[in-house]
Amino acid sequence: MIKRVIRFSAENSFLVIAATVVALAFAWWSMRTIPLDALPDMSDTQVIVYSRWDRSPDIIEDQVTYPITTSLLGAPKVKAIRGFSDFGFSYVYVIFEDGTDLYWARSRVLEYLSKITAQLPPEVKVELGPDASSVGWVFQYALVDRGGRHSLDELRSYQDWFLRYAVQSVPGVAEVATVGGQVRQYQVTVNPNQLAAYKLPLDAVIQAVRRGNNDVGGRLVELSGREYMVRGRGYVKSIADIESLVLKAEGGTPVTIKDVATVSLGPEMRRGIADLDGQGDVVGGIVVMRQGENALSVIERVKAKLEETRAVAARGRRGGDHLRPLGAHRPGHRDGRDKLIEEIIVVSLIILLFLWHFPSSIVPIVTIPVSVALAFIPM
Repeated sequence: MIKRVIRFSAENSFLVIAATVVALAFAWWSMRTIPLDALPDMSDTQVIVYSRWDRSPDIIEDQVTYPITTSLLGAPKVKAIRGFSDFGFSYVYVIFEDGTDLYWARSRVLEYLSKITAQLPPEVKVELGPDASSVGWVFQYALVDRGGRHSLDELRSYQDWFLRYAVQSVPGVAEVATVGGQVRQYQVTVNPNQLAAYKLPLDAVIQAVRRGNNDVGGRLVELSGREYMVRGRGYVKSIADIESLVLKAEGGTPVTIKDVATVSLGPEMRRGIADLDGQGDVVGGIVVMRQGENALSVIERVKAKLEETRAVAARGRRGGDHLRPLGAHRPGHRDGRDKLIEEIIVVSLIILLFLWHFPSSIVPIVTIPVSVALAFIPM
């Protein structure tokens, strides 16, 4: 058979070359459209159920992890279920059989969770993990304030409320996680002696802070043919706003939080991640790709979105040019391409060295890259 193939190829060289050119064109199209990634995704179809509850691990195991695990045992195509409980949170990993569609699996998990969530403690917050795989971390960026005009909590606020949502809107992005910085917080340190002097329970302070940090709506007031909207604006913006919250009125004089407690900003902010070019602490974001997407295309779209948001920040009120999203992603197709070129050069030199005849060495030198290109068609 091999002799017949060789004879046919020699007698019909034009047909063989034409077929090779067509196959190479198809291989080029395959290389341009195949989903690329630095690491092969060999993970199983998996759905993660994440629960939050401020309790000890043993209580979470008994009242959250175990009920969720047992409720999912009868789900179709489930191969294994693993539960993990820690202080304040719980993970349940539902692993499906090979070939199961991810979104079909997520729908089945939601269907079975609807039967058990009503039986969980009311404070438990249950949600599904992102529709990404274990190798979905494809990109990261950093927010750097080179001018020293913004603190880490301001950078964190810009990341959490603006930039993260912009990046998450990019097609192919499943989730954007924040690293570094700290969310601004206010701490109310209550003096128990002052509470006792005013005959107030600790819960009164908690409820006052909870009610005080809120906007409320009123009615429409008609006056001189016009309607005026009445609303109460109470969102906390400074320490003074919390200190002025009223606990009770005693003898006509209101008792405020300032009389029984000390209000201060939160502790020293956590250090940000190391800046990519040695500029100090920064606030960063990690981009997780949706399962089955092309990592190269997602990375390019994220870079374009970061450039767009950088231009908007420069024109807006976010520190101008001092806010710089910096990108760094894991090694990908470029490393593979460089290695392939190096291997082709090395093999060609070895063939020339041993054969010492350039026309004879043309065959393996051409065959190697052609065979590698054709391998993308079945892939």
